[in-house]
Amino acid sequence: MKNKKIVIAGGSGFIGAGLIEYFGPENSIVVLSRAKARRSGTVSYVQWDGKSPGPWVQELEGADLLVNLAGKSVNCRYNEANKAAIFDSRRQSTAILGEAVKSLQKPPALWINAASATIYRHAEDRPMDEFTGEFHDDFSVQVCRLWEKTFNDLTLPHTRKAVLRIAITLGKQGVMEPYLNLVKFGLGGYQGNGRQMYSWVHITDVARMMEWLFEHPECSGTYNCAAPGPVTNREFMATLRKAAGHLFGLPAPAWMLKIGAALIGTETELLLKSRWVLPTRITQAGFSFRYPQLEGAMAQIIGSLPRRRYHLF
Repeated sequence: MKNKKIVIAGGSGFIGAGLIEYFGPENSIVVLSRAKARRSGTVSYVQWDGKSPGPWVQELEGADLLVNLAGKSVNCRYNEANKAAIFDSRRQSTAILGEAVKSLQKPPALWINAASATIYRHAEDRPMDEFTGEFHDDFSVQVCRLWEKTFNDLTLPHTRKAVLRIAITLGKQGVMEPYLNLVKFGLGGYQGNGRQMYSWVHITDVARMMEWLFEHPECSGTYNCAAPGPVTNREFMATLRKAAGHLFGLPAPAWMLKIGAALIGTETELLLKSRWVLPTRITQAGFSFRYPQLEGAMAQIIGSLPRRRYHLF
């Protein structure tokens, strides 16, 4: 993509930064964020609250691509207040974007709404894809289903729509930072029993998939954004240690993770849920991953980091 206008709602986090790095050099980027308005090169940061109209609506006029990443992080304790905020932030931001798009003279050609691969049930028996995936009624699945329903219920005759169920995304920041800290201090063993499946995707392939969908107007609907090479948690940690040059890492049993999660204000589900997700629809449509296997993804990420990030000295 070149010389396009791309609007990223909720683009101030890790995935947003990855999209800016990928698309920014050759496109005009507008990031809708709660932070103060500013401009940096080809990127404009425009304030919004994610739930009410305002001057930001005009930034969507004539956009080629709208990407919605907005929503409170699930990396928190699942108390009632946080649950409500997680639900509301996804529903409200999607709904208000829908209202905005309907009001435009020239709406975005494509709207990609982020979703999560954790919509599928805990699966150690078989992989899940867009055709055979099963849902259970736990909290994280409820969040994902509401998010997608809010988006899918929008009728936008002039804007093509796509949902990306994004797996755990790997890059220079994000989840790699705590993982590398564990490895650095000798704690980079498997978590729980280590048998839970770990579906992942490289941040570059998230951006490439969005670009590919933009360039293929025949494509719409729901796609799993997950590399075709999922691994077990045990395999993931072993691959990470090898890439970072650490031979040993102490495992963390489930009881220890529960204590640690309570201390740092998160939930063990983020580590212990078995996410076994395959990208069937997008690969059948012809998309090819740059990083289909974990070894290549890890080598690229570790190779781009300063040594101090994963070594004590």
